[in-house]
Amino acid sequence: MLSEMNVIQHSKETFQKALLSDNQDLVKLYCKYTKEERLLLEEGFHPGSLGSLFQPITVHSDSDWIPAHPEERQDFESFYRDPYRKTPNASQNTIYIQTIGSFGEAGEQTDQYVEWLRQYCQAFFYGLSVKLLPAVSVAETRCSFRVNSNSHNLQILTGDLLRFLGNRKPKDAFCIVGITMIDLYPKDSWNFVFGQASLSMGMGVFSFARYDDNFYTRNYAGRLKKRLQLKQGEYSVFDGYYTPPITSTLLLRSCKTMTHEIGHMFGIKHCQWLNCVMQGSNHLEESDRRPLDFCPICLRKLQVSISFKIAERYKALLRWMEEDQRATCSPEEGSASHSAILFPKPNEAFHTYKQWLHRCLDILEKR
Repeated sequence: MLSEMNVIQHSKETFQKALLSDNQDLVKLYCKYTKEERLLLEEGFHPGSLGSLFQPITVHSDSDWIPAHPEERQDFESFYRDPYRKTPNASQNTIYIQTIGSFGEAGEQTDQYVEWLRQYCQAFFYGLSVKLLPAVSVAETRCSFRVNSNSHNLQILTGDLLRFLGNRKPKDAFCIVGITMIDLYPKDSWNFVFGQASLSMGMGVFSFARYDDNFYTRNYAGRLKKRLQLKQGEYSVFDGYYTPPITSTLLLRSCKTMTHEIGHMFGIKHCQWLNCVMQGSNHLEESDRRPLDFCPICLRKLQVSISFKIAERYKALLRWMEEDQRATCSPEEGSASHSAILFPKPNEAFHTYKQWLHRCLDILEKR
């Protein structure tokens, strides 16, 4: 057991090599950034110092991801040289989101929530198009399901959902991700899984069910009151099944999970350099410690894949946080929301991230 929290420290030289590499071609590529962009990225050389934009990773216990899942660190050069990583191109440049099952009781608010997720992903992966596919019920996926013997809540099988997504993946898709408010399991011997992906196929599925603050309590509303003997194919059990209320915290956790998982689709592995949205997490408390955005090394990986201007991406994320949703125009193409009823965006939980983005733009625009 870890007797105390462990701060992972790297030397400035280690960070420098991880961000720039020793390869002269990649150093030349780095030099194409503006002076202000380089200043921002090089903030990562002094993590945790007074006023620094980036913080070191703190491992709180041996149940955290890094001690539990030893992995090789991925620097920029190893990412760039990876022959298996996928990059969007002119014919495959759209991220598709497929909702599976119910996302709340109020139809209009549910549509709005999913539209917020789409808009956030479009800002986060700035330069790519993000579209929603028509929602599907659990029955339409024909997936296997069960009642979890410990938590007594319904769960659906990830492998079946991935096969379903593979059959629905549009030709212009860079990737397709399935999202659900129903808990998941990958095989009978596992208790649960937050999500599962096939990076080679450009698809993944993940659940927000355990982001309900009450999920691990005995009075969680998704616990089945009776011990049901379910038969496969009896999908009526999902009719009216409980889904978590849409809160600011749920929206933040959902945005964080989606962008982390889609980040993997680009070939970005779990981050072990700095506090970063690409850090792995074994449990909700660890996931909540992660920031919403990339460290400089992972940001460079995404930027070389999509070729955005860093300041433009940050501005798009700020617009998402600051715009009054009720004042926006009708949803863009690919949106599921066509209702005239628009709800205020619950963005209170994003306040710290919003301040951080302003500080980044202060450097990028010399404000």
